[in-house]
Amino acid sequence: MTVAVELLSVSKTYDKVAAVRNVNLVAETGQVLGILGPSGAGKSTLLRLIDLLESPDKGNVILRGRKVSAGARDAHTIRKRIGMVLQKPVALNRSVSNNIAFSMNIRGWDEKDVARVVSQELKKLGLESLAKKNARTLSGGEMQRLSFSRATVYSPELLLLDEFAANLDPRNVALLEDMVRAYLAGGQERAVVLVTHNIFQAKRLCHRIALMWDGEIIEVADNKKFFESPDDERTAAFVNGDVVY
Repeated sequence: MTVAVELLSVSKTYDKVAAVRNVNLVAETGQVLGILGPSGAGKSTLLRLIDLLESPDKGNVILRGRKVSAGARDAHTIRKRIGMVLQKPVALNRSVSNNIAFSMNIRGWDEKDVARVVSQELKKLGLESLAKKNARTLSGGEMQRLSFSRATVYSPELLLLDEFAANLDPRNVALLEDMVRAYLAGGQERAVVLVTHNIFQAKRLCHRIALMWDGEIIEVADNKKFFESPDDERTAAFVNGDVVY
């Protein structure tokens, strides 16, 4: 395993409110790093910093050993190596097939390769019969699986998931979690950072887990230790579903 992304003393403030405070965190290849925490803890802001949508006020984001920034001249090129799936499915106002093809088209793939991969993805998603249907008419679960496919079909090095299976039925949650495992198994140099409120999903999917609280990372541990013998009493309370002040 190698380091896919590293945050070094990263802080981000909005209108004098610290959303992220002095965060140090590492995501390694071949693993899912989970970021747990209550609403407003700064989890989504952290993903935006990793995805180069914003720059930290202090500290550095290191991707594959290289310091990067949202304001850098090549930020757009770097972002093409990152996939992101949000909580709310995002579908382009075009066919299901064209939604899948979009990610490859903007990266200059050959048309024959695009057609071949789209066909493979439609089979994988179980959406072959809906290939020509407008993607915005799909059900919530179908649209989220399509969003996941569009974010991973070009084999990004880093996949960022922000509550990607929230509010879906158990079948679609299971399908999406299987898609995460398949993505990770598809290449040795891949890594996943997953933001979730769902401790059960974190337990199923994550190799390492960080608990974020009020903008800070208060504990990072492997799956077993995080859930069975955490060091911080706030982690134990969070895992047990107790109220933490």
